Amino acid sequence: MKNIVLTGFMGTGKTEVGRLIAKSLGYTFVDADTEIELQEKMPITEIFKRFGEPYFRDIESQVIKRLSEMEKVVISTGGGAVLREENIKNLRKKGIIICLQARPETIYERTKEDTSRPLLQVENPLQRIKELLEIRRPYYEKADIMIDTDNKTPEEIAQEIINKISEIIIGGEVTV
Repeated sequence: MKNIVLTGFMGTGKTEVGRLIAKSLGYTFVDADTEIELQEKMPITEIFKRFGEPYFRDIESQVIKRLSEMEKVVISTGGGAVLREENIKNLRKKGIIICLQARPETIYERTKEDTSRPLLQVENPLQRIKELLEIRRPYYEKADIMIDTDNKTPEEIAQEIINKISEIIIGGEVTV
């Protein structure tokens, strides 16, 4: 049984969709960012503030390596996890990588009230989203499956993912 790995920019639905998929398949849901916060005993915003992004990315890689060894899990990664090739290699060992994507405007609407996103605490968050998406696009495109989340409910997205991977994982259809 392959793990299911959800990548993509913040605000594309990785956590909510991941929980739905895990419940439907009887898998365990694991959020890499939550695991980082538990390990470091502080919120990601505080990690960024105290130690900077390079430190955070090092911790993220350690956590992803550990999570990628698990079995029957749906792993939700942070939006920048794909920036390190070692993360992709580790996640791919036992998993199918699915990238959730959305238009910058959709991402902005979904994240504008969330102050826990350190990379968006800037004067023009929409412009920052566009810049980061452009930088990360080639990394996101390394996913096995790309899913557009614009104008879809989490349930619709989860069902679309399950339909695409059902032959690989369980040889049939499962309904969310």
